[in-house]
Amino acid sequence: MNFWLVKSEPEAYSWSALTQDGKTAWTGVRNFAARNNLRAMKAGDIVGFYHSGAEKSVVGIARTVKTAYPDPTADEGDWSAVDIAAVKSLAKPVKLAAIKTDRILKEMTLARRPRLSVSPVTREQFARLLELGETKV
Repeated sequence: MNFWLVKSEPEAYSWSALTQDGKTAWTGVRNFAARNNLRAMKAGDIVGFYHSGAEKSVVGIARTVKTAYPDPTADEGDWSAVDIAAVKSLAKPVKLAAIKTDRILKEMTLARRPRLSVSPVTREQFARLLELGETKV
C-alpha cells in the first residue's frame, strides 16, 4: 500500500463534497509529475485530501478505488484520472504551517513543491499527519 496527497481548492471541489458524493473521479490534472503520480496509484492506496487556497490544510482521508484511466475531461494530450472515495475526516485539520515546521513532515513534497496537485507521502509522514490530525484509521 502506498500513500498520496491530493490537493483541491475548496471552491472547486471540497472535502465535504467528496464526503457527500462518497467517491469521485479525480480529473483535470495537467502537470506531468502529478499525472505520473496518478498513474502510480493503486486500488486501496490511502490518500490525504488537502484544501489549498486560504485554508491550506490536510482535512480528510480517502482511498483509491479505481486505478488510472484516460481523463475524460482532457480534450487533447495523454492525461489520466483515478477514482477516490472518502474514508474519514481528520478530527483536527493539519495546517501547511505545521507541516513546514514538523521534523518529519517538512520533507513532504507538499512543503517542497507546493504547486504539485498529486504527490507521494511516506508511511512515516502519513502516520505523522494522522497523529497531528488526532485521527485513527
